[in-house]
Amino acid sequence: MSPERWRTLSGHRSFSSTSRRSAGKLLHRETTKTDDSTASLPLLGLCITALKHRQQTQEEARKAAGAKWKDSDLVFTTRNGTPIEPRNFNRSFEVQCRKAGVPRIRVHDTRHTCASLLAALDVHPRVAMRILRHSQISMTMDVYTQIPNPETRKALDRLNQSLDFSNET
Repeated sequence: MSPERWRTLSGHRSFSSTSRRSAGKLLHRETTKTDDSTASLPLLGLCITALKHRQQTQEEARKAAGAKWKDSDLVFTTRNGTPIEPRNFNRSFEVQCRKAGVPRIRVHDTRHTCASLLAALDVHPRVAMRILRHSQISMTMDVYTQIPNPETRKALDRLNQSLDFSNET
């Protein structure tokens, strides 16, 4: 999980820090693994809308918390302005998956979903590699991307039909 900061958001996305828990302590790292990871990407209109909503929600939380509010400039915080614990973020993500009626996956697996959707949309692999911040195209294509082959889909549909005994009397 990356604790994005409001000051880095201006229609572009750039991660400059990460958060994780180790030996019971919440650790923040102010640098990314590679220099390319800090390069900006344009934000989609959907993302900008969601971030504006988040900013409004956070401002309401700031007012409600009063003196308990901890200024951090983080985009995603608890109701008191403190960083979100990674485990709590994961639990919240699971709740949102359930509400949306989609299969439960790990937060990190959304990167695999993104890679596969980009491939299905015929986005050039090098562009997908930049979006996902991979330093090697083999990581993007071999590890993250699952490309559904039409022949594979047909074979699985035939297998499903041959195993479907619900129509038999």
